Amino acid sequence: MLAEQHKPAEKIERVRRLTYLIVTATSAGCGLVVEIAAGRMLAPYVGMSLYSWTAIIAVVLAGFSAGHWIGGRIAERPHSVALRGTIWALVGAAVTSAGALILIRLVSGPVLSWGGTTVSSILLLTTVLFFAPSFFVGIPSPILTKLAIDDQSDRMARTLGEFYAAGAFGSILGTLAAGYIFISWLGTIWTFLLVAAVYVAMAIALWAVGVPGAASQRSAVRGGQLLALIAVVFVGLGLVGERIGAFRTPCDQESSYYCIRVVDETPSRFGPARTLVLDHLAHGTNVSGNARYLLTPYVELQDALARIHSGQRSPFRAFFVGGGAFTLPRAWLAIRPDADFLVAEIDPAVTRIAADRLWLNAADPRLKIAHDDARAALLRTPRRHFDIVVGDAFHDIAVPQHLVTREFFALVASRLQPDGIYLMNVVDQLQRPRLALSITATLRTAFPVVELWRLNDSGVRTTFVVAGLQKPTPFSPINSSIRRDLSFHRLAHQRVLRLTATTDPIVLTDDYAPVDRLIGVR
Repeated sequence: MLAEQHKPAEKIERVRRLTYLIVTATSAGCGLVVEIAAGRMLAPYVGMSLYSWTAIIAVVLAGFSAGHWIGGRIAERPHSVALRGTIWALVGAAVTSAGALILIRLVSGPVLSWGGTTVSSILLLTTVLFFAPSFFVGIPSPILTKLAIDDQSDRMARTLGEFYAAGAFGSILGTLAAGYIFISWLGTIWTFLLVAAVYVAMAIALWAVGVPGAASQRSAVRGGQLLALIAVVFVGLGLVGERIGAFRTPCDQESSYYCIRVVDETPSRFGPARTLVLDHLAHGTNVSGNARYLLTPYVELQDALARIHSGQRSPFRAFFVGGGAFTLPRAWLAIRPDADFLVAEIDPAVTRIAADRLWLNAADPRLKIAHDDARAALLRTPRRHFDIVVGDAFHDIAVPQHLVTREFFALVASRLQPDGIYLMNVVDQLQRPRLALSITATLRTAFPVVELWRLNDSGVRTTFVVAGLQKPTPFSPINSSIRRDLSFHRLAHQRVLRLTATTDPIVLTDDYAPVDRLIGVR
């Protein structure tokens, strides 16, 4: 009889421990989902760079650490108090995760315009948004592990290992789910809302299986009060978020790589025009009626240099490192019936947007598009095949590191005709262009003539065009055919030498290419 009485109690105990284990794994997974999705949430405001990811990882780990520390202190309290602390921590994680969608709309402007450095602004914004969700989700793990050990003190070491493994396994699943499923299929907003809902569900599950006397009338009343409070808080968040547009994505489409937007530039004196924006950076402007109107200055400069150096050889073969708005391929297709182009655009969604909304004829038989990394795609092409290679690939304002190295430029040179040319645009500081000069120095290992061109503009940053050539450009400046006040200037050799003396450029290699540091982000 006594053994039969113990069976229901043992069953309840097993269910409770299993719930603790599942909540530990799931909360760890949700914490990593928030970490991965944080990068995409920040992208329309600060881009996705080494600096933004460094800030996210550091802030999230700091939140986890503080949460674990507080959780350990709470775990020393009596069972019921500790469990209620866990439940409230999960509610806090839910509120702050959903609240981050609202908070970013309210604080991003003031934080990014406060006058601090780029790095400090990114770090401050990341802390304001993501420390609290990480802190609250760090609390449950040590508490639930301690409660499970209390239930089976004779299996302490085994229980400890099980909970450590569950947390690690949940983190792995959360990372994979965020990167491969949630962001691509749900988008950032619904990912954060789903995580908040899961936190609430876990809080309810813990109340149901763990609070002593949860089935009693008094406990049921408290549970109802908890649910009512959660409902009120989330209704309030919903009303505020709807009022400020927090639940409407700034992206036309969220792909696996970018937040993609198309901005209407009409009225334009050239006719209907649209600009492609990836994360927070414009990647080209196309005109509907005439592909030859190159409204983006650096694209016009690349076109002018190509016409000067490539002549009228036929067929005209070109390789494009990055597609973006496909502005230059579209222009050259309009004027060269003998064109034979290969564009390496890593994101298929960018190509679809360009075809659907930026007037690209992706079905043109002269245009081949490889949805692949540009370096890998170029490696598969025949030697001495192209007349021109154009580099226009960016992460935020920085060129991907593997596309600016000595090894990559040697690959480019091997795929060009003997008189072929290479052109690329580089965003850098106007007065101390350390990255542009380092790329120039690196290109000299593969090309006999390297030129650095810039616009006649002002400001902190500008877009340079770096050219790897077989012979010098015969004249400078080149005047714009679009804007009378715009011209393009080749930096004189003496100017390059003076800048080189003050910036100490380096030859970039696959082993060492500190692009983010060289670009001058403070």
